[in-house]
Amino acid sequence: MILKDILSISGEQGLFKFVAQGKNAMIVEHVETGKRSSAFSSAKVSSLEDISIFTDGEDLPLGKVFDRIFEKESGGQAIEAKSDPDRLKKYFEEIVPDYSKDKVYVSDIRKVFLWYNILQKKDLLVKEEPEKTTEPAAEGSVPEKPTGKGKAESAKPGKKE
Repeated sequence: MILKDILSISGEQGLFKFVAQGKNAMIVEHVETGKRSSAFSSAKVSSLEDISIFTDGEDLPLGKVFDRIFEKESGGQAIEAKSDPDRLKKYFEEIVPDYSKDKVYVSDIRKVFLWYNILQKKDLLVKEEPEKTTEPAAEGSVPEKPTGKGKAESAKPGKKE
């Protein structure tokens, strides 16, 4: 999942979308209510893209966890975040079987499901596109010539073509 512009702000309820960078603060928009506010430099702001889940091996990025939930639920809602802790752990273990039971707390699991459900409800779960491999050019074909930096080329006035 692409989570670059989705933020969590400590002390604030819910998730936020990055809007703009101000002089002394970041302008954010609450995902659920749409209200804009400022997140000052004193607030701890975390991009969901930078969050990982501890596992027995290599840490698993939150986007990959969301991918697994999305596949398990066929794009639907996950388990309710306020469910029984044992039920949450069991469900989470189906998604991330090797998560570190010592380092990942029930509160962390609740946040994962809460955030997933918020993003799913607002249709903000965007799958990452697999990187396209460039196919080798066919023999005898001429590669396309780049046309500058995306600007439209036009003939200079006064010159005939």
